[in-house]
This record gives sequence, C-alpha cells and structure tokens, in this order.
Amino acid sequence: MSTPGRGLHGRVLDALGPAITAGEYPPGSVLRTDELAQRFEVSRSVMREAVRVLESMHLVASRRRVGVTVRPKAEWNVYDPQVIRWRLAGADRPHQLRSLTVLRSAVEPVAAGLAARHATAGQCAELTACALGMVANSRGHRLDQYLVHDVAFHRAVLTASGNEMFARLGDVVAEVLAGRTHHEVMFEDPDPAAVTLHVQVAEAVRAGDAARAEELTRQITVGALHELDVLAP
Repeated sequence: MSTPGRGLHGRVLDALGPAITAGEYPPGSVLRTDELAQRFEVSRSVMREAVRVLESMHLVASRRRVGVTVRPKAEWNVYDPQVIRWRLAGADRPHQLRSLTVLRSAVEPVAAGLAARHATAGQCAELTACALGMVANSRGHRLDQYLVHDVAFHRAVLTASGNEMFARLGDVVAEVLAGRTHHEVMFEDPDPAAVTLHVQVAEAVRAGDAARAEELTRQITVGALHELDVLAP
C-alpha cells in the first residue's frame, strides 16, 4: 500500500524498497532507471527522486556509466524506520523482529534507569498516563489503541533518560512495536503481566528508583523475546 502524500515517487519506493530488502534484487544488481521508469509508468525525474531516497538509506549507490547498484546488506541504514518497515513486511520478519528486540533489551533497561534519575515531573506524569492508557486498552482485542499508548510509553522512557542517542531510537522502537501488531506477532490481548510491568516502571521512575526501573524494563524486553519464541520462531 502506497504511503499517502508521497506521490508518484512514493509509489515507486513502495515497490522497489520491499523488493530490495527482500533480496529480489541481490547486492550488486544493477537497476536501469530508464527501464524502471517505463515499468512504473513515471517520468525520469520521478525515478531519480525515488533513487535519491534509496541512496539516502544506503540501499543503492548510483554511479555514472554503471547505473544504480544495490548495496550489500551490511551497508544499509538498518536504523531507518522505512527500511525497518520494509524488512518487517518481508520473509525476513522473524529475524528482523528478534534483532530489533535484542537491541531494545540492551538499551531500554539502561534508559529506564537513567529516566529514574533525570525525568522531570512532566515526564513522570506522561509515563504514568501512557501506562494507564495501556491498561485501559489491554482487553477486548483493542491492539491498535493499545499500540498508541505502548509506543508513547517507550518513547517517553527513552526521552526521559536525558541521553539524546537513546532518544533518537524512539522511531526504531516504534517500528518494532507497530510491526509486531500489524503483522500479528502478538497475542489478541497483551500479556497482563507485561502491562503491569509498564505501570510498575512508571512508578519506579517517579520514585527515582533507578535499579528497580532498570530491572522491570529488562523483564519487559525478556518477555518480548519469549513472545517471539512462541509467535515468530
């Protein structure tokens, strides 16, 4: 499905991006822009704009007299939210989910500990509101509504850490959580124990208990890995 507001080059990206990340165009493949422009029935300028976006993600490299070449996976910008979305939509989804969840398990507990030391009163209130929103939407198969509060909660933890590098991972974590929901790699209702843990993290951050906030968040990420063992082995 094309992303609204991106026009013709967005339609091209929505076809080429998933194809590249799924391996339909292996590393070293040369994409002929003239042929692609004909295939997608777009102008050369639209095709060039799409290529520029793919270049910014390090998925392709454009060279004169060679064309547009697909780059090795090791060179891709794997933190780009759109690249994550494309990879989660493909056959590599279980590996991608696991890789990203392991990243979360390394970062989020530390971020929660820092948040307990540095969060402002406003940030503590935001965390509590997000956690309560998760509780309110944790029953009745309301995963889309639950996701809104879940994403906001984890963004708030990363931001409240006071570490700008952690804060910039908010989009990455949002894509992981959204991918789990949209690709049905979650139970119909969230695990009640996990929901309770989020409430307890908010309480620990508000109390300034860094060790407890870190440990509770570690339990959340470990639980997410265990869920993947069941739903996306």
